[in-house]
Amino acid sequence: MKFNIHGSRVKVTPSIKNYIQEKIGKLDKYLEDPDAITANVVVRVRGLDQIVEVTIPMKKAILRNEEANSDLYAAIDLVADKLERQIRKNKTRIKKKVKTVEYGFIDFEVAKEETDSNKIVKRKEIDNKPMSEEEAILQMNLLGHEFFVFENIDNHTTSVIYRRKDGNYGIIDTK
Repeated sequence: MKFNIHGSRVKVTPSIKNYIQEKIGKLDKYLEDPDAITANVVVRVRGLDQIVEVTIPMKKAILRNEEANSDLYAAIDLVADKLERQIRKNKTRIKKKVKTVEYGFIDFEVAKEETDSNKIVKRKEIDNKPMSEEEAILQMNLLGHEFFVFENIDNHTTSVIYRRKDGNYGIIDTK
C-alpha cells in the first residue's frame, strides 16, 4: 500500500511516518491489490487531542476512520485497530456485493474547508454512481456516516439513505 501522509498544524516526522506505515500497512493482508491502493492519512491537533484520519479508497468501497487521543501513537493504534475490525466485519458483505453487482461505490474527492464567515464550514464533491439500497447502507456503514447520497439503481433517482434514531434506516427519493 502506498501512503499519502500529511499534517495539519502538526509536523509529521519520519518516525511518525514509519509508525503509520507500519500499523496501517498491516491491513495489506486483507486487500486484494494493495500495491494499487493509496492510503490518505491526515494528522491534526484539536485542543489537547491528536487526531488521525485515515481514508483508503478502493475500487468497490471506501474505508474511513478517525480517532482522537492525547497520545498520537495511541491514536494511530486505535485507528488501525478500528480499520482492521471494519474490514473483517464487512469483508464477506463486500465480496458478496462485488460478485452480484458490477456497479461501484461513490468515491469522495478531498474535502475543502471553507474560510467564509457563512454557516457552510465544509464542502464535499461526490461522484454519483448507481447502486442498490443495500449497497448504500453498506457504504454508509463503512464510512461511519449517519446518511449517504447515492443514485438508486432501482428507480434511477438520486436518493439519501439515513440512520434513524431507532437503529433502522430511512430513505429520501428525489423526483
